[in-house]
Amino acid sequence: MVDENAGDTINNETADEKNVPSPLSLLCSSSNSTDEQHNLQVENDKDEEEYELRRLLVPDVRDLPLSPPSAIQANFVTYFALDLIKPGHDQYVHRHANGLCVVGLAPSHLTFKDKGGVTSVDFNVGKSDRSGIKVTGKRKKNAQHFEPNTALCRVCCNDASYIVRCCVKGSLLEVNERLMKQPELLNSSAEREGYIAIMMPRPADWLKVKASLLTLEDYKKLRDVR
Repeated sequence: MVDENAGDTINNETADEKNVPSPLSLLCSSSNSTDEQHNLQVENDKDEEEYELRRLLVPDVRDLPLSPPSAIQANFVTYFALDLIKPGHDQYVHRHANGLCVVGLAPSHLTFKDKGGVTSVDFNVGKSDRSGIKVTGKRKKNAQHFEPNTALCRVCCNDASYIVRCCVKGSLLEVNERLMKQPELLNSSAEREGYIAIMMPRPADWLKVKASLLTLEDYKKLRDVR
């Protein structure tokens, strides 16, 4: 006698066999899961790299200064020679990374205490007219070599005149000839357009004179200027 339930049993066993995943499908599923994890990790790494790059390139607003630095602050380091030869004869030296030194009158120089300000600038001092020096070529042909206390020019006010000096030992590359026709530049922009001269000291000579100069921070404390 044939069992009537036998066909149902066989059918159920066949259905169960269909529901059991094959080894190949298990392997593919595992591979897909690994790929998804790898892709997720790559995306996370990219997000972290973008965050770090943005943090480096885009500064925090809270760390920014109230006003942007000037061209001098960004490209030069400023030093000061105080009481050069005489009391109150204060001068600055803006030194560029390439070694060039821009020389001029510091804000605390006696010149700026005269009510009328600077009225004229004369480069005809010493044995030669400094404005007549013309330096040419990469080797700075015709450049004259001066000592720190060598006179560069005479700055005149209503009541007095003052000798401005080199501050550093080196080659005189140029003087600011605009001051001869526009001496008022010293009154309005002594640290920029009103500079006196540009010097090029040798590295060894610069290290020697640097030891005698003040940093900007020390200058502000000593002269009580902002």
